[in-house]
Amino acid sequence: MSTAIAWFADIGLEDRPAVGGKGGSLGELTRAGIAVPPGFVVRTEAFEAFVRALDAAEPLRAPIEALDPSDLDQVSEVTAAVRARIEAEPLPIEVEQAIRAAYAELAGSDRPVAVRSSATTEDAEDASFAGLQDTYLWVIGAEQVLQQVRSCWASLYSVESVTYRRRQNFPEAKVAMAVVVQIMVDARCAGVMFTRSPTTGDRSVITIEGAWGLGSAVVSGEVTPDRWVVAKLTGEVPVRDISDKHIRQVPLPGGGIHDEDVPEDLRKTPCLSDTELQELRAVARRTEKHYGRPQDIEWAIENETGAILLLQSRPETVWSAKESAPAAQPAENPLSHLMNVFGGRR
Repeated sequence: MSTAIAWFADIGLEDRPAVGGKGGSLGELTRAGIAVPPGFVVRTEAFEAFVRALDAAEPLRAPIEALDPSDLDQVSEVTAAVRARIEAEPLPIEVEQAIRAAYAELAGSDRPVAVRSSATTEDAEDASFAGLQDTYLWVIGAEQVLQQVRSCWASLYSVESVTYRRRQNFPEAKVAMAVVVQIMVDARCAGVMFTRSPTTGDRSVITIEGAWGLGSAVVSGEVTPDRWVVAKLTGEVPVRDISDKHIRQVPLPGGGIHDEDVPEDLRKTPCLSDTELQELRAVARRTEKHYGRPQDIEWAIENETGAILLLQSRPETVWSAKESAPAAQPAENPLSHLMNVFGGRR
């Protein structure tokens, strides 16, 4: 198999420099025996070879690194030109052949897949880039996969992603994009769950949010999801907020997804049964135990089989960052507080 491709079963978190945050996490979950849709990663080596060829013809990274993140007009102009170059450039032949072969092995000729950006800078414990790059759902056929791989690479140079990196002073030479290709889940319902409360930081509960159809509607905020708070140890459910879920995202026959109205009898019906809540609680606990820290998890329940599959697990960052921040800034002179008490005498 080409070095451009890595299968989930062969990678883990230690491989993030080569497969990105999402790829490393999906490999880690697979190796831990936690169910995820099978797939492979187009490694960063393929991206680097592609960008080197573009850079040799005309500098690509240097103009990005020179940008002032506060000058949005210039950022928009430069990044648009970079994305257009990436979208139009043919893939290196060895990379194209490797992707075609891996897709055929994974999905045959026409089984739908998700093509998901997996930047090396995302899902780290000290900075979260999640959501700044693109994902394409219900992609059918090798030609579409090849195009969406380029589109994922191009999304690394969106205005939002570039301005974030420039403000964080990330060197462009250290930023790369892997791409996840995995079997698409025809989800009856999907959503997210947090192994500590996102509102209070309480680590004794799991917050589960979900809605009908694909999880993209929940992640994007297009629908208000049902929400449960579940006691991590006992399984009690003290909070049940069932929303009016007016739309759901479902696949189109030829590829892609679209919004459709939820049938009236389902709009205010919980998308999860109590049994499924407890199954999700068990998966969340197992995942958190494996990683050894609170997690932010994307999940889906397969329409035909009812199987629970994880689509991603990343470190929870908001409350962890608050806990790691110092309570107060250290004084330059550690004895200054005594000087203040005694009227500033020296």
